Amino acid sequence: MSARLDKEKQELYFNPPDHAKLGGVLILLYPQNGHIYLPLMLRPTYKGIHSGQVSFPGGKMEQRDTDLVSTALREAEEEIGIPREHIGIIGNLSELYVFASNFKVLPVVGFVEEKPVFHPDRKEVEQVIETNLAMLLDPSNIKRTDIQISSGFKINAPYYDVDGHVVWGATAVMLSEFVEIVKKM
Repeated sequence: MSARLDKEKQELYFNPPDHAKLGGVLILLYPQNGHIYLPLMLRPTYKGIHSGQVSFPGGKMEQRDTDLVSTALREAEEEIGIPREHIGIIGNLSELYVFASNFKVLPVVGFVEEKPVFHPDRKEVEQVIETNLAMLLDPSNIKRTDIQISSGFKINAPYYDVDGHVVWGATAVMLSEFVEIVKKM
């Protein structure tokens, strides 16, 4: 299959369908040893699109959520145990359509005043990966690899090497936007 997207897929990436599910993820900043960190999650292996992938805490908007910010806060509390009332909101990044799972995702940026104690939900989180922001700003940690995607073919994709974990796809896109914003500060 060609590396180019056919016209129909291009249309979907840039104009998500009205029936796309809505979701929110949290990019949570916190201080540790004089540096800024953020948590990522290694998802467990299961029968699903995002099995074994590294992601931000987040998920699908529920009826009880007032907006996608509350979705991101609720999901972070459920998945890694950070009480939503402890999180200050800085803002959000660009909404991103994730073709593979049909989600429009809002990345929300928040902070806590001190290093949090993580309480991961073992059904949803195999491991919390604490990532130093300085490491993400280092271009030598952006690499390329062949990745087999759900449609059965391989792509050569850029990824962040985070302590030996491959952070690619939508999470890498969100990290890239966040890193570019930080560089301009």
